[in-house]
Amino acid sequence: MRDFTHTIYKELLDAFVKNGYQFITIEEYFTSNYNLNKPFVLMRHDVDRKPYRSLEMAKIENDLGIKATYYFRTISQTLKPNIIKAIADLGHEIGYHYESLAETNGDYEKAIEDFEKNLKKLRELYPIKNIAMHGRPTSKWDSRDLWKKYNYKDFDIISEPYFDFDFNEILYTTDAGRAWGDESINLRDKVDTKFNFNIKHTNDLLRLINTKQLPNQMMINIHPEHWAKNGLEWYEIYIIRKCKNIVKKFFINK
Repeated sequence: MRDFTHTIYKELLDAFVKNGYQFITIEEYFTSNYNLNKPFVLMRHDVDRKPYRSLEMAKIENDLGIKATYYFRTISQTLKPNIIKAIADLGHEIGYHYESLAETNGDYEKAIEDFEKNLKKLRELYPIKNIAMHGRPTSKWDSRDLWKKYNYKDFDIISEPYFDFDFNEILYTTDAGRAWGDESINLRDKVDTKFNFNIKHTNDLLRLINTKQLPNQMMINIHPEHWAKNGLEWYEIYIIRKCKNIVKKFFINK
């Protein structure tokens, strides 16, 4: 079976549910609005491009009674109010996928202005409480460094995952670059952790779930633009992603 299809994504969600995991949003994690005694998955989605694919994934989750957190960039290709509102109406949380320091080429004063301006835009659509950095591998600037000078909690923000979670307690895995666990095409979307699971394909996750080898607390970061609903779309995404990963490797290794 091909990886990165809606079919295998549904299998992944079903496997978690059948093995007793609950799905909670990032905000719910911090407000304790969930069953502390039950294993959980924080399903996180970074909406980098193709926001309509995020809506498709949000509908799949909603059909299964699952909630997730969708972090939206505020570039024109991604900031689509009708899609953001539709995802929120399905019961999902919306977060801000900021990239302010990269956007302003390292100018901290301009970056915090950019952050506040775009946060305000998103808050016109949803009461944003959580943020997550967008890595932008073509930039030398890591937008998380903005918080060396400023404090995101001054903006009524609860969390930034890279600072506010203990990934020695919560297993983190991501499909960054449409390739589970490939750090050669993943510049910034990684964490320090004690866990060492060999996850290269979604089937590896399925095997670990069904053999009860995974910890009780997990955060999975899935980029909906990587996942296809049919064969034609799968090949289109595959070719585009191959080309982009070549470019990413150049910037990461230069």
